[in-house]
Amino acid sequence: MKSLKQTIWLCLVAALFLALAGCGSGDTQSQYHIEFINKEKTKLVPVAYEPLAADTAGMVEEFLSVLGRESENVDYVKPMPGDVKIVSHSLDRAMLTLHFNSEYSKMPAAEEVLCRAAIVRTMTQIEGVDCVSFYIGDVPLADGSGEIVGIMNQESFIENPGEQINSLQNATLTLYFANETGDGLVKEVREDVYYSSNISLEKLVMEQLLEGPKSENAYAAIPAGTRLVTASVVDGVCFVSLDQNFKNQNYKVSEGTVIYSIVDSLTELPTISKVQISINGDTNGVYRDTYKLATMYERNVDCIRDQEETVHETQTEGT
Repeated sequence: MKSLKQTIWLCLVAALFLALAGCGSGDTQSQYHIEFINKEKTKLVPVAYEPLAADTAGMVEEFLSVLGRESENVDYVKPMPGDVKIVSHSLDRAMLTLHFNSEYSKMPAAEEVLCRAAIVRTMTQIEGVDCVSFYIGDVPLADGSGEIVGIMNQESFIENPGEQINSLQNATLTLYFANETGDGLVKEVREDVYYSSNISLEKLVMEQLLEGPKSENAYAAIPAGTRLVTASVVDGVCFVSLDQNFKNQNYKVSEGTVIYSIVDSLTELPTISKVQISINGDTNGVYRDTYKLATMYERNVDCIRDQEETVHETQTEGT
């Protein structure tokens, strides 16, 4: 009888251990991910990650290390490119402060914002890290307008929501082209523009602008032959990179008309409040004589002419 009781007790203990093991196995699924950047450098890509460390300090060290490594997937690139390094970091009352070397400031604007978003989103997953602050050396990070970026958290970055791959969608776009005298903008509304969901709306707007107007009272503002390199939206700012043909001079169209043809068209999208334009990713210098490429431009309605005479065009071809 004693032997039978011992056997039953051992069976119950074994069953208990199995039950606990079963409960624990569900918790081993990773709750974390590392944010990488797609190879086109237009958006963030979260990749599931199972940390080795269990405490806050250990996870901070581990995640920062992983962010500096190349991805195992060739379609993704690491957020911190080239020689960009974190010189030191500290965690104080849930605020993680990162000090970067001077190479950080050499990143193209769009790439820098994606890098920053990837780091902040990755690090604030860690319990005990609520926000992140960036420094270059001992100087607080500033944006392209010279404003201090300040403390960032998960809500500091907003991206366009993803759509189902390879589905066909349509949109109504409001575009702005040069008027006949080249000193202002005229509005052209294109209805039923069909496009693949693989193409972002900001890229669609730029492609439509580069194609030129459909209406008779409008003229292309962007120099002929200009090609789009990239267009991406992070935190309400659209970073547009155009090729070197954007430098071509067309003095029939004023420089402000060229700039705000792009800015006013893109800011028609609800996700965009500012636009920065670069040439092959380079924001140094000015466009013609006045407009600094490093500036983040806001909408300018003063350029728009004949708003009551909006032209409606229907575009049925897919992109």
